[in-house]
Amino acid sequence: MIRKFALATAAAAMSLAPVVAQAAPAPRAPAPVEQVEELRGTTAWIIGAIALGLIIWGIIELTDDDPESP
Repeated sequence: MIRKFALATAAAAMSLAPVVAQAAPAPRAPAPVEQVEELRGTTAWIIGAIALGLIIWGIIELTDDDPESP
C-alpha cells in the first residue's frame, strides 16, 4: 500500500514539474554579442568555398574517362 502511494506521488511530481516551472517565467537579459558582422562574413565565405569545391568535384567526376568506373 505504501509502495503504491509512493509511486503515485512520484508520478504526479514528475508530471507536474514542467507545469510548475512554466508558471513563473524568470526575466532574461540578452547576452552582449560583439563582432557579429565578422562571424556572418566568415560563415558565408566558408559555405561558398565548400559549394565551389563540390561543384568542381562534380564536374571532374562527370567528365572522367576512367574505363573502370561504373
